[in-house]
Amino acid sequence: MVARGFARSDHELPTSTKRFPDGAQCRVEIPSVEGPDVLDAVLAEADARGVPLHRVSQGSGSLLLTDAELARMAATAAGRPVEVSLFARPLTGWGAASAASHAPGGRGLAAQARGTEQLVHVLEDIQRAVEAGIRSVLVTDLGVLETAASLRAAGEFPADLQFKISVQMGLSNPASIALAERLGADTYNVPTDMSLGELAAVRAAIDIPLDVYIESPDDMGGFVRHSEIADIVRVAAPVYLKFGLANHPGIYPSGTHLDPVTVALGRERVRRAQIGLERLRRTMPEAVMSEVPAVGLALPVGAGRAKA
Repeated sequence: MVARGFARSDHELPTSTKRFPDGAQCRVEIPSVEGPDVLDAVLAEADARGVPLHRVSQGSGSLLLTDAELARMAATAAGRPVEVSLFARPLTGWGAASAASHAPGGRGLAAQARGTEQLVHVLEDIQRAVEAGIRSVLVTDLGVLETAASLRAAGEFPADLQFKISVQMGLSNPASIALAERLGADTYNVPTDMSLGELAAVRAAIDIPLDVYIESPDDMGGFVRHSEIADIVRVAAPVYLKFGLANHPGIYPSGTHLDPVTVALGRERVRRAQIGLERLRRTMPEAVMSEVPAVGLALPVGAGRAKA
């Protein structure tokens, strides 16, 4: 279109020179992988479609997995290998005293740890995941992040444990996200609707990878941003391209009663990733994707290795 005289509105945005440890600009994440059966289906679909898969994440947390299910997810991912990031729960929205978090003006409270008791419960949930071999957890609360990072620094949590910040933390300006980085965040999931200019400003302020939804679920905006994928890689690298799914039913808290739905949704997310990556190859063939396995991933380890 530029050749026909149409100028791009984002032509002055800086190109990020920051990279993953292996020199790559981008990696792929599939979210909402709610349990071992969904993980198996997502891995099989990725193989069938030739989609490189670096990380899967899960919203219900280890809290709603049995010991056997948790161990199976860790073992499957370690054998692949692929990073598994489990939500650290419980949080206010799932608690009994959560009326305010369900009110229109209080929904931002839902993803916070409420009171000392819930702070302790979340840390215990992280410890249980660690003991099963998981090395990546999703965090939404700044106090949880700072406390968990201090436990990691003190050797109470393993040194290779990574804190992936959830989109639900909601910080959306360079100063706030830089604060999360200083408190111990290893990757940061920005709000789903950040513009390219806003992404570029955040990237200039921090060094950790950004997690950016290329497609987001309805309760996070329902955006489909495949047409922007090359620009997102260019301005936000290093970036996890996160393929959620618009137009699907709510699944949280999840469980085996929803397996037919969550398995189908997981497979479709991989299909959407194929669509996005095909677009990326057409519009930015020089983009560098990490090989699998990739340097720096928080891969699961053998059960029982709770300390570094």
